[in-house]
Amino acid sequence: MICTDKTGTLTRNEMVVRRAWVPGGAEVEFDGVGYAPGGCMRVRAAPCESPESAVEELLRAAALANEAHLDGTGPERTVLGDPTDGALLVAGERGGVDLAALFRDHPPRFVLPFDSKRGYMASTPAAERPVTYLKGAPEVLLAHVDPDVSGAARTVLDRYAADGLRVLAVARSGRVATDDALLTGGLELLGLVAMIDPPRPGVVEAIDECHRAGIRVKMITGDHARTAAAIGRDLGITGEEPPMTGAEIARCSDGELQERVRGTDVFARVAPEHKLRLVGALQAVGAVTAMTGDGVNDAPALRQADIGVAMGQAGTAAAKEAADIVLGDDDFGTIRAAVQEGRRVYDNLVKALAFALPTNVGEGLVVLVAVLAFPIVGGVPVSPIEPVQILWINLVATVSLALPIAFEALEPGVMDRPPRRPDEPLLSRFVVARTVYVGAMMAAVAVALFLLTRGDGGDVAQAQTLAVTSLAFFQIFYLMMCRTLHAPLRTIGWATNRWVFGGIGVLLVLQAGVVHLPALQAVFRTADLTSAQWLLAAAAGAVVVPVVAVEKWWWRHRREPSA
Repeated sequence: MICTDKTGTLTRNEMVVRRAWVPGGAEVEFDGVGYAPGGCMRVRAAPCESPESAVEELLRAAALANEAHLDGTGPERTVLGDPTDGALLVAGERGGVDLAALFRDHPPRFVLPFDSKRGYMASTPAAERPVTYLKGAPEVLLAHVDPDVSGAARTVLDRYAADGLRVLAVARSGRVATDDALLTGGLELLGLVAMIDPPRPGVVEAIDECHRAGIRVKMITGDHARTAAAIGRDLGITGEEPPMTGAEIARCSDGELQERVRGTDVFARVAPEHKLRLVGALQAVGAVTAMTGDGVNDAPALRQADIGVAMGQAGTAAAKEAADIVLGDDDFGTIRAAVQEGRRVYDNLVKALAFALPTNVGEGLVVLVAVLAFPIVGGVPVSPIEPVQILWINLVATVSLALPIAFEALEPGVMDRPPRRPDEPLLSRFVVARTVYVGAMMAAVAVALFLLTRGDGGDVAQAQTLAVTSLAFFQIFYLMMCRTLHAPLRTIGWATNRWVFGGIGVLLVLQAGVVHLPALQAVFRTADLTSAQWLLAAAAGAVVVPVVAVEKWWWRHRREPSA
């Protein structure tokens, strides 16, 4: 499970006002995208007498109940502060509000900052007669306005939310913004403002890829439930159950929450403390859970999650400290890339085991066969390979052949297979079976070449050199077969890992030196090989290729891969 914030992770965190509504029925649409000047506002036909003045009053109030500032000019314009506040300022400009004059003539006197528990913010400009402007969650503010106005506003709210728009209510009060008592005297609703936060490029594809990989994505947002449901549908996040709100999470017992989280993928109006309960509920039903967060209050949930993911750009120091991973770009697509990389690393670890274990077992079997079956002539045991030669090939092959496997490319279809079980052993049936039959084959090749050369009356040193050279070629060919676990090598491409060919080149050069340089011959007790013997060693080592190819075919078509 990946529990991800919506704003800034699935979306760009660049709010754009699309529509606005004022009591009396006037409704406007905004053109243009982003914070650059330009764009326009169109007022729909409405029964109210002067819709333009009502809309301008709404936009003025939204600009005053605001803590952001627009910085710069032209297309490079940016918002200093919350993106939602910035979108309201841009909408005010496009609606004809002179922001500079407005802020000059109405500097803030009292400000009640936004709080997720409160659900709104308020600002009282300096004036002879106190007037406070509020903006916040519609369900909070509409509860304190005239019922007739509230009913009409809720109808519009449902329509906007169904279109996936985030809606804010803007109201006015005659009380001073010093505490929550300003709601008790009732509010005058000035209107609703609907905005959208466009999805990040590629996020829909990333979510779809996670679903194909057996990873469920759960979206957490502070938006209205219907807005969250619409956005979830657009992003491809839909569960068996309707969206669940933070208030419902708070009311549920632990058992009830565990049942609900199984089928619910969209969570709306969620506060940071609700994230901790969500993580606990998912873990209680056996889910390996990742949780994203950026605030100080997100730290407990990030710490509790199996994988805490903090935002590198918007995240606080506390969130980054509590997390396991920090996203440098705050993009959900990067989480998808991290899953891919994790699977690639695990695959390469299995490939390294599948290469190292059989080759070491094969070398050990050569020694074991020599001890059990070969005679002692003149007080000296006859062995297919000298101990110093075993040490040589083991050392050189480990460095030059095993290490490059760590750089293997991502296998195709890695995101189309289900997650492995957390308790699945690293030494799976696949690795064990490969170790047994490849190790036995490797030992058989070396012993057979030794007996073939020695049986014709050949020199023991030359027979041993041929056997150890065949082990080198065997490991080279087997390395190529280990570059993919169950697929043909062509699926990842022959040239995707240049380190493999560098390692093979190093091994061949060193092995040629051991075979033909007198100084190394004296150390490793080797003898010169003819060209025909080199070819024989290569051909003998290549017998592993068709055998492993058949095994891969069998795994692909008869069994589910266990690695």
